[in-house]
Amino acid sequence: MRKYLLWAAVALAACNSGSKQPTAADSADIKKPFAAVPVFSADSAYASIEKQVSFGPRIPGAKAQQACAEWLIARLRTLADTVYVQRVNVNSEGKNLPCINIIAAFNPSVKRRVLLLTHWDTRPVADKDAANAKQSFDGADDGGSGTAVLLEVARHLKTQKPGYGIDLLFTDAEDYGNDYCLGTQYWARTPHVPGYTAAYGILLDMVGARNARFYMEGTSQQFAGAQMKMFWDVAHKTGSSEYFRYETPSNGPFFIEDDHTYVNDLLKIPTFDIIATRPTGELMAHHHTTADNISVIDRQTLAAVGQPLLALLYGEPFKY
Repeated sequence: MRKYLLWAAVALAACNSGSKQPTAADSADIKKPFAAVPVFSADSAYASIEKQVSFGPRIPGAKAQQACAEWLIARLRTLADTVYVQRVNVNSEGKNLPCINIIAAFNPSVKRRVLLLTHWDTRPVADKDAANAKQSFDGADDGGSGTAVLLEVARHLKTQKPGYGIDLLFTDAEDYGNDYCLGTQYWARTPHVPGYTAAYGILLDMVGARNARFYMEGTSQQFAGAQMKMFWDVAHKTGSSEYFRYETPSNGPFFIEDDHTYVNDLLKIPTFDIIATRPTGELMAHHHTTADNISVIDRQTLAAVGQPLLALLYGEPFKY
């Protein structure tokens, strides 16, 4: 993903619910899942990251891409009502890349739907790594963590489905070269179901690292501010207030070109991005470096994201 920082005040302040600051009461609030909400297993999610990393870097065109795709498809077919697979070629800087988008649908016939998405590929090179800029990397957090959280969600949806529809979208070719979100752009222009829409979407990107903090990203606030605040509120009620911050980073509002950009622009589905940044708004230090390996993954962070997500899905997902 590509990130833009805005250092001055901007007009989106009107749609930013973000003057509220976390309080001691937030962290002292509900420390356990709501009634009837399943418990997110951080161990299960962690194991899913280990499995992805074991294939090697999931770069479009690499053997690891095919192997991991087949594993994801097989796993999701044991869990979802319907699994769609888009195998296409996308173009990046004049190069054709194999792209594999995977969509797992729960209650596919129900019209009212929520979209959850993440990318599962890894960037070809660690271009932010001064010592290893041409080396590939594991993508344990950037690619692996969001995928693992959604797999854990799918595991619960298999046995306990809400009354509405949920789609899990695993996009490919998100992080190749200077062209971003190619899999999502293809899907948004050619959805797995003609005329596809959802009430809103939630994007998970880099949601598993130690010391992660989630600030309110600008495009998310602009297009899905109410839905984003709803999720943040649930996160505070379920004990994740330390991770989810109502305010913007210290350097001011920031915008990220990520998969949600194209879901908002092309399909007009209000979608917000849950993505870890440092307090200044910069992406995590391991972003696009060889340090993005299993050692950065923290089970507490996975649970801090996954449990509120389950609480929302099994609670009041349309109360915004």
